[in-house]
Amino acid sequence: MEIVIGIPAYNEEKNIAGIILKLKEITNTIIVCDDGSTDLTKKIAEELGAIVIDHPKNLGYGAAIRSIFLKAKEINSDILVTFDADGQHRIEDINQVIQPIIENKTDIVIGSRFLNEKDSQVPEYRKIGIKIITKITNASINQKITDSQSGFRAYSKQVLEKLSPSDVGMGISTEILIKSSTLGFKITEVPIKILYEGKNTSTHNPISHGTSVLLSTIKYTSIEHPLKFYGVPAVILMIIGFSFTVWSIQLYTESGKLITNITLIGVGTTIIAVILTITAILLYSLVSVVREGNRV
Repeated sequence: MEIVIGIPAYNEEKNIAGIILKLKEITNTIIVCDDGSTDLTKKIAEELGAIVIDHPKNLGYGAAIRSIFLKAKEINSDILVTFDADGQHRIEDINQVIQPIIENKTDIVIGSRFLNEKDSQVPEYRKIGIKIITKITNASINQKITDSQSGFRAYSKQVLEKLSPSDVGMGISTEILIKSSTLGFKITEVPIKILYEGKNTSTHNPISHGTSVLLSTIKYTSIEHPLKFYGVPAVILMIIGFSFTVWSIQLYTESGKLITNITLIGVGTTIIAVILTITAILLYSLVSVVREGNRV
């Protein structure tokens, strides 16, 4: 069984050598996507025998994962493990991440930082943001997971063959889960430990990063599940609009006066509900046509 480990890397010359050498205990097939590094990351990875994908400029985490997916598919991988280059993931956790796929129990395995909450070293501000995004993701995939943003994952051969992620940013983690769920792939989690060691290894501003991921999550939810995303609010607004409209008519019948505020709320919410309903139907029809075309 061909196990491939893919590492998205940007200016990781201090960590990449040690990680590759340790990963060679698991497999000799290691893909490093050098995402426009300005240091020696690419040279070190090449000298250590990794398959190096060279992005001439920094395109983003999602772009690196996309390139790794394509290369893993090209070399006919049976399992792809995505592994961060910053030293936070533990090599010893890889076996338990890939085992459910080896046993044909699942298609995607997420190494979750929150299955064993008491062992989690995730900073509190990150934990809150991740949990909010995970709740939104769970509503889209009809499954309860604890860590939708973990980059430590394993993918089966079938996933690599059928899934084509497109996001170039951090939203790709959510995109993969939502699209995988739509395609009928099973998603499983196993507990992992993260080594933060009291330092912030992220190069992203936490507010802008979190906002970007949240917007991407909402975007893919609305695209993959338009009836749920637009239809449910439409029904709620329709009920509110109908109630206020009936109330306005009753007041007019009793007093002969039109209560402007109540009437405007009734008419306004009804109009918004109609717009959302039309949007849901159009998007659902469009998505259905695209999916049908992909099956042909």
